[in-house]
Amino acid sequence: MKNTFIIIMLLSILLALLSVSACVFVPAIFKLDMKTFLASQENKIDKSTQLLLVIDNSSFFSTKTNIYTMEKRGDKWQMAFEPLDAVIGKNGFAPAGEKREGDGKTPSGIYPLKMTFGYDEAIKTKMPYRQALDDDLWVDDPHADDYNRWVKKTETRAASFERMRRDDNLYKYGIVIEYNTSPVIKGNGSAIFLHIWKGESVLTAGCVAVSEEDIIKILDWLDPAASPLIITGIKN
Repeated sequence: MKNTFIIIMLLSILLALLSVSACVFVPAIFKLDMKTFLASQENKIDKSTQLLLVIDNSSFFSTKTNIYTMEKRGDKWQMAFEPLDAVIGKNGFAPAGEKREGDGKTPSGIYPLKMTFGYDEAIKTKMPYRQALDDDLWVDDPHADDYNRWVKKTETRAASFERMRRDDNLYKYGIVIEYNTSPVIKGNGSAIFLHIWKGESVLTAGCVAVSEEDIIKILDWLDPAASPLIITGIKN
């Protein structure tokens, strides 16, 4: 009787361990009803026919963010590519309206994508493009008159800023996420971009980042005629 009880206990523990393993190694089921979600955003999406959805697919066991590239054909939304792996701010998504300068969070909301940038003189994209030169800066000093603006080094008195032509490849290709750009509210966050990641597990200071291969794919796909938008802070 005692041996039977021990066997039953061991089997129970084994089944529990197998269950946990399944949770760890089997990809999470995508719970978000994409059709319902997009329908609920219809008034905010307006005439846009290209969307980047930045979705938190984290589970108890892992932190995971994906970008879903959606395009509208006729009256139906479809995925342009398979979901892309991404990383966001080291402190996650800031709730809508709560993003602040230096908080390490990615803002949540719906933002236009109007301008791309990079190190080369020209890149393969239909979007407006600006080459980043050695004297190009993005002001992140909340006390500066040109806060959250791309400026030339000789044009600003800001105490702090980001160099747009970095010593690494992170800004080799980038897309400006039009967060806090019209109007600019001082202290609410600056320099929010979609750019190349430092690594697939290296979080950002507040931007969204993907692999170089994937941002090239996005840049080639985006079309200003589609009024592209990025929607951040979506929880699966």
